[in-house]
Amino acid sequence: MDSLHIPDSLLPADGRFGSGPSRVRQEQMDALFALGPDVMGTSHRQAPVKRIVARVREGLAALFSLPEGYEVVLGNGGSTAFWDAAVFSLIQERSQHVVLGEFSSKFAQESAGAPFLSEPRIIRTEPGTAAAAQADDEVDAFAWPQNETSTGVMLPIVRPEGAREDQLVLIDATSAAGGIAFDPLATDAYYFAPQKSFASDGALWCAVLSPAAIERAGAIAASDRWIPEILSLTTALENSRKDQTLNTPAIATLALMAEQIEWMLAQGGLAWADARTRSTSGLLHAWADRRPEITPFVTDPAARSQVVTTLDVDDRIDAEAITGLLRRHGIVDIEPYRKLGRNQLRIATFPAVPESDVQSLIGVLDYVLDAIEVAAQP
Repeated sequence: MDSLHIPDSLLPADGRFGSGPSRVRQEQMDALFALGPDVMGTSHRQAPVKRIVARVREGLAALFSLPEGYEVVLGNGGSTAFWDAAVFSLIQERSQHVVLGEFSSKFAQESAGAPFLSEPRIIRTEPGTAAAAQADDEVDAFAWPQNETSTGVMLPIVRPEGAREDQLVLIDATSAAGGIAFDPLATDAYYFAPQKSFASDGALWCAVLSPAAIERAGAIAASDRWIPEILSLTTALENSRKDQTLNTPAIATLALMAEQIEWMLAQGGLAWADARTRSTSGLLHAWADRRPEITPFVTDPAARSQVVTTLDVDDRIDAEAITGLLRRHGIVDIEPYRKLGRNQLRIATFPAVPESDVQSLIGVLDYVLDAIEVAAQP
């Protein structure tokens, strides 16, 4: 396979298909470079930077069509930091976690390790399969991912049947937000980082908080629970209302995100983005159906992600050799999640990825697989 050359005519215009960090559009880079010295290298407490934070907060509110009382909150650190913030500020006594893979397991681990919380209830399923939260009177928060990035499993966002009004729903939307439609009223904390659909860098978390979540955070903050300031949601909320973060943010991250949000709104908003990711991921699953060497890792079609497609490769074919060949031709980051340890391709179809590039990628994979099949013939 080392000697195989893929014709340039088959290659996509942009070969970045990573599940995060994701491809950044050139228009975002142009907007970043145009900021100039009135923003870059200046105080984040002053108007030029505050205007960028406001663009992000107002843009997300419009993109998600937020109901009255829901607020967009920003904080330093990524989704990993928000897990800790939720442990300190949103879980009163005990949480329930649906664990589908690596990332959903990490939030459950953080909750289990908190000395001031009771042992969480865990609903665990095998990687590549789906599960649902279950009504439980002994928990005060339900937590699950809208999209498990490591496995490509997508879950619906609905409040568990029989759940009480005072039980919060916490949704990890890191790889789903901006690419998959949802009903904000079904959540109390819809949180994510910007390096997926929003085509930005890390070191920032964003959360849509319901009035119930804001009230819970305030009540816990007023209790005797010690909360580090950097992990306090009430502190993050107070700063966000001023269009700033507690500590200095990465200005480039905010600027790239603001540009992406406004581009998505100009295309038609979340409905447009949802339709696009359904289409592009659908192309990949349809391709897998016609290639005997390729099998969708997620066997239930209803649970297959719109934004992260995981495809098992026949064990007689070395998927790592394929991804290595494609990387040498400028098609990058389609390797499987490392801890999953499967002979697999993992291909992201966030909103910045057009159908034309996915179709080109499929053409490249067909070319390579056909060449492997010919070489294997006696």
